[in-house]
Amino acid sequence: MRPPHCTPRPAFPPPAPDPAPLRLLVADDNPVVRAGLTALLSGRADTTVVAEARDGREAYEEALRHRPDVILLDVRMPGVDGISALPHLVRLAPVMMLTYSHETETVREALRLGAGGYLVHGEFTTEQLVRAVRDVREGRPHVTPGAARALLTSLREDAPAHGDPNSPELPTDSPSPTLSRLQPSVGQSFRSRFRLSTREAEIMDLIASGMTNQQIAAACFISEKTVKNHINHIFAKLHTTTRSQAAAKWLGVA
Repeated sequence: MRPPHCTPRPAFPPPAPDPAPLRLLVADDNPVVRAGLTALLSGRADTTVVAEARDGREAYEEALRHRPDVILLDVRMPGVDGISALPHLVRLAPVMMLTYSHETETVREALRLGAGGYLVHGEFTTEQLVRAVRDVREGRPHVTPGAARALLTSLREDAPAHGDPNSPELPTDSPSPTLSRLQPSVGQSFRSRFRLSTREAEIMDLIASGMTNQQIAAACFISEKTVKNHINHIFAKLHTTTRSQAAAKWLGVA
């Protein structure tokens, strides 16, 4: 008697292999910082440091030799500094600025020259750094709060001055009735009238700096969906329907 026919069980598909670790180049003139970053990022399954450099010239040479996935670049280095090397490095790999420098012009210039992100030391955890590196490789920018504040400062410096320069001056012999009514609020932020929460105010600052929802999500370490929810609440409180209208009101130039 033949044994009953047994249908073989379908074999489960083998588990997908872990993605290859991101290959990083660390460029910083401080040997302690280089060693710390190398130990931190090479001790993980998802990242590894394939080369180090002490200045921009070495960074370029090592990038040509190793072809890293992402370059972590300091700003101030002897010889060729990070800003000078940046236009050459971005042709070889995405570049993440990783530095203590958060001056307005430095942040602005780095992003203008093609940096995919700008992280200021002390403003991120290890997990946030790894996420930022992975996102920058995929073209999703990351900016930490210190760099974002620098961008805001730059934007506000470029904003037009209040008032019409062609309007006549107010008489000096008697106060304007309109100004008299405003005097009790002197010293208080005009933004308080919008009644935004702390998080909403932070996001509104980033909107006013020209950042996209994706960039805001990266800077605040929240999802884009959460950013959109905050923006809906902000628009309702500011009685606006567009980002430009909201930014104009927030900056006091509407």
